Amino acid sequence: MNTIRIGIVGLGANTRLRHVPGLRACDGVELVSVCNRRPESTRAAADEFGIAKTFGSWQDLVADQEIDAVVIGTWPNLHCEITVAALQAGKHVLVEARMARNAAESHQMLKTSQQHGDLVAQIVPSPFGLRVHQKMKELLADGYVGDLREVVVLGCSAANANPATPLHWRQSAELSGLNMLAMGILHETLIRWVPDPVRVLAQTQIFTTQRPPANPGGPVDVGTPDSVHVLTELPGGVRGIYHLSSVIHHAPPLQIRIFGSDGTLQYMCGADDQLLGGHTDDGELTEISIPREKEGGWRVEADFIDAIRGNKPIEFTNFATGVRYMEFTEAVAQSADSGQAVFLPLTRE
Repeated sequence: MNTIRIGIVGLGANTRLRHVPGLRACDGVELVSVCNRRPESTRAAADEFGIAKTFGSWQDLVADQEIDAVVIGTWPNLHCEITVAALQAGKHVLVEARMARNAAESHQMLKTSQQHGDLVAQIVPSPFGLRVHQKMKELLADGYVGDLREVVVLGCSAANANPATPLHWRQSAELSGLNMLAMGILHETLIRWVPDPVRVLAQTQIFTTQRPPANPGGPVDVGTPDSVHVLTELPGGVRGIYHLSSVIHHAPPLQIRIFGSDGTLQYMCGADDQLLGGHTDDGELTEISIPREKEGGWRVEADFIDAIRGNKPIEFTNFATGVRYMEFTEAVAQSADSGQAVFLPLTRE
């Protein structure tokens, strides 16, 4: 394929920040069409990025025979529908995270991708852990922590501590589904390094049940939790703890801790992007340097294009992995609703 022609549905913030520059940095890639929610937004995006063709509906863009691939930058409520339609139309797909609103939608997306195995189906991955990924995998494989015992995931902030803060789209159950705070992005990172949980027990809370709308109007219901606590069991009796919140002040930094019989590894997410470690006899954790040749980084768009050209398969993140984190998300929601433990993987109908 000499030139790969891309259509974009939902050219929003992350698509502007990452996907457009990333795709334009690839040789032989052309951004040929765009469709946003509103005609004026579509026209503005086309003018800003010099995209020649605009569409009034995503259905028309997906059906366009002049494009080879679709980048889906919409909210999760449209991910499943557009992905399925794009694959059935013979288009490769790069879809923004989170994969879908719930496990059922993710199963449908995976099934459709398997029916069209000649097409690339990729989810935009969690950016956390990419730099340290290879080193982390090597340390764990070499027994740095010994026998795995516990994992701890912390994803807390004060982003929604003020009740007057307007409702974010991520707090809308209709738009975001069962996705909760930073849980999905952190869990996706963790399961690159340790086995998936086999049992989940969770509790959630919405402290501010209504918030001002993003646009003028009366208060609207908050549809996703402000606080999430999860206990997990991994194979072999390993235990896990997740603390996610958007309503606590002076919160600890986002991080993932992996504890074993012989040592500890701690990944500091976000701007720090550090890997710390220590063995049983060490006085404290110290930073583990990452050799330049082992540093990973953001190359999502290049990976997408490489996969289309048959150079290598998708690692970060394929649809099978997306289903794994969506099933975890669903299990957390089911457990919080029922007060009972939920076992993984979920039974599929």
